Parts: sequence; structure tokens; C-alpha cells
Amino acid sequence: MSNEQAPAFIYGHHAVVEALKQKTAINKLWLQPGLQPKVEREVSQLAKQQGIVIQQAPKAKLDELADGGNHQGLVLSVAAFTYASLDDLFDKAKSKNEDPFFLILDEIEDPHNLGSILRTADAAGVHGVIIPKRRAVQLTGTVAKSSTGAIEHVPVCRVTNLVQTVKTLKERGVWIFGTDMAGQDYRTWDAKGATALVIGNEGKGISPLLKKQVDGMLTIPMIGHVQSLNASVAASLLIYQGYSSRHPL
Repeated sequence: MSNEQAPAFIYGHHAVVEALKQKTAINKLWLQPGLQPKVEREVSQLAKQQGIVIQQAPKAKLDELADGGNHQGLVLSVAAFTYASLDDLFDKAKSKNEDPFFLILDEIEDPHNLGSILRTADAAGVHGVIIPKRRAVQLTGTVAKSSTGAIEHVPVCRVTNLVQTVKTLKERGVWIFGTDMAGQDYRTWDAKGATALVIGNEGKGISPLLKKQVDGMLTIPMIGHVQSLNASVAASLLIYQGYSSRHPL
């Protein structure tokens, strides 16, 4: 794994339980008084098994730790989120004896979108996600909450230059596909083999320099009045088309 780390808090029931089960490096579990006994027993037992300090704290304190997010009375103080290296992503595919299937997120800014994309990526067997260091959301507690625990299972690689990273992937035999209004109907996309899918920024789409590097463009046909989809919704459709072609009935 890369030694790059981002300090954060994890909050919300599903995200907290998943982090505790995965033995994430946790400093402290904060609990709001008045939790449902079943929930408190579950998280407390998991925390005690790892020797994690458990501390009661009022809702205002948890609101502060979670930066106003919906913590559901549970917050973990986490040592850090650890980013993966590019080799880690290839190693994950190799460990499953599968051709690599990666996502490249070009300046996704909404943490809820990133969390949702990680959730879909985990469900569809994506081997890793690549994000830029600048002008994009990083791994945070809000991302962890939105991913409902998927952040513990999908390696995320953070790179300085997406264009250079795509060139490196191509040198390693990975085919790169982007999304555009004009392109191949995504329903005919065959994602067999080593493949990476680029999802563009919520407003601007894929940057022009990155668009020049892709091997093929995919489009989602729309007949309604609104000719665009939320980034995480578009990503879900494309990811599952990739899954369907890689795992036919």
C-alpha cells in the first residue's frame, strides 16, 4: 500500500460496523447516549475485541466530529485512510485471477457521489478506483458514510497526473473508455479484458487532455427532457454494463 494517508472520521451505523469488522486502524469509538441497545451492544463488542477506547459524548460533539454529517450516534476516530498504489490495484485483480477492471474519476467533487460510486464498484467487482490529488474530493468521513462500508473493500489510488497515469495503464495493456454525448451506445460495450472506465466531473465531464487518451467513447442514450445524469448514476449504469459483459449469463 502507499504510505499516503488522509486523517478522517468514520460515522454512521453501516460504515462504523464495517470499519470495526475490517480492523481499520481506529483510535476511539464515540457513542451518543441513548442509542438503541442492540446497536450499542454490536459496536461496543466489536470495539472491545480490538481494545479500542469507547467514549460517550453528546450529540453536539458528534456533530462536530462528523462535520454536520448524519452520524446516527456513532463516530470512529480513525488514524488515517490509506491510499493504494497502482500496483495494488493490479495485484487485487491478479489475486482474483481476473483481468483488471478499474475506474478513473476525473475531478469528482461531491463526496456523496464518490461514496456511491465506491459502493457500486464494490458490488460489481471493480478492482480499484483512481482519483487525482487536486481539484477533486478525497477520502473523507462523508465518503465513507456514503459508501456504507465499501471504502474498506475497494482500493483507491491517488495520483498526481491522470493523463500520465492513463498512459501508464495503456502501456500495461489496459483499454481506456470514456463517456461522452457522442459515442458507442453503452449497452453494446464489451468490457472483457483489462479495462478502465473514466467518469468525468459532475459539470464539465472529462477534461479535454484526458479525452484525447481514451480508446473509445461510450454514451448513455436519453429521450427525456433532462439530457444528463448524476455522475454516480451514470457510473452505476456503465459499471454494471461492464460487469454484465465480463460475467455473461
